[in-house]
Amino acid sequence: MATAAITTAGVLALGACSSDVEDPEVESTTGGGGATSEPVTLDFAFWGNDVRAEMYTQAIDLFMEQYPHITVNSTFLDYPAFWEKRQTEAAGGGLPDVMQFDYSYLRQYSENGLLLDLGPHLGNEIATDGFTEQILGIGVVGDVTTAIPISTNAWGMYTNPALLESVGAEDFAGGSWDDYKAWVASVTEASGGEIFGGTDYTGRIQNFEVQLRAEGKNLFNEDGTPGFDEARLAEFWESGAEMRGDGATGISQQRLEEIYPVSGFGAALTTSELTWDNFGAGYLGELGESYTELGLVAPPVTVEGTKDLYQKPSMLHAIAATTDNAAESAMLVDFLVNSPEVGAVFGTNRGLPASSAMRDGITFEGLDEQIRAYEESIADRLGDAPPVPLVGYGTLEEKFRVLGTELGFGTVTVDDAVSQFFAEMDVVLNS
Repeated sequence: MATAAITTAGVLALGACSSDVEDPEVESTTGGGGATSEPVTLDFAFWGNDVRAEMYTQAIDLFMEQYPHITVNSTFLDYPAFWEKRQTEAAGGGLPDVMQFDYSYLRQYSENGLLLDLGPHLGNEIATDGFTEQILGIGVVGDVTTAIPISTNAWGMYTNPALLESVGAEDFAGGSWDDYKAWVASVTEASGGEIFGGTDYTGRIQNFEVQLRAEGKNLFNEDGTPGFDEARLAEFWESGAEMRGDGATGISQQRLEEIYPVSGFGAALTTSELTWDNFGAGYLGELGESYTELGLVAPPVTVEGTKDLYQKPSMLHAIAATTDNAAESAMLVDFLVNSPEVGAVFGTNRGLPASSAMRDGITFEGLDEQIRAYEESIADRLGDAPPVPLVGYGTLEEKFRVLGTELGFGTVTVDDAVSQFFAEMDVVLNS
């Protein structure tokens, strides 16, 4: 994720809410107590880097202008550390009141009763008229709304045109995964091994999913069964062999560890990165003033003409079932997903806003317009979203990442990695 592993505990007095509840003294009939003018403290947690943290600070400052009686303790971590902390808190019953949430964990936390039923708040503290039914349905698990989508995004590939020009290489012109690997090697060769064309793409489970979707399969089916076998996973991991290890055409795992938490792309050591399209602002923040423009193109093609890509909620907001301040928490959620002013602050940093009200606050230009245009350009590759991730998907996604790192270091073989992943999957699927 190339995000800073820092916890910032900023106790901020908050105000302003775009919800249907305009008077803070109006009583709500929702769980956890109605909204009043009495002092209230909320804990809010999100994952991200310093760029996103500054945006949330601005959003919180705007909220403060109308509701100074609500205080929010805001903390952030990088993505893996964020979920490690949430799992610890969940076990002890101490989840934050409001959380930026990931689709990968939605079923797990919802089915375990850890998230508040937002149904009573919809149309009350949380305005819904800016959302389509399809978008609101993303946050529904078992007929219960437990999260509100902030935005949507799609899988893509960022490139660095200025860095490519500096080494005398052309931008990726599209093509197959083999074409992509050949392009990565050509960039690395052109730079004399100082700059790399990319990173071993087989370390990301999303690239595996894109290939499976092109073959008419899901990563995981609605019944929780995997859409692949050991041979197919081995084939995928083996396909990245030339990008890692001795004489690798991609950046080495050791070099990535040296610059962590910044990514190879964010450190201007690689010229491409396969990732979600809303990561651009973070990359520009890491790259600094030397690089002001990014390229954004579609991922390599596995099978021509297939619907291998999809739009997913880049993130959502959820409320802990244990909150003592459900109404105020819902007000904060409403503000963070609906406010045009927050839209102006974030742009597309969290993806294309799901709420039309928030989109109204954005002047689409620069990177924001680039992301909007990108999602239009891949319309013919966009298919139906996969089933809501199974319980434990986040654990499997992290295991996949860790095994990809170990493959990069050469501490496991492909066969060992496949065995370990299937063993982990067996535990998750049968627990």
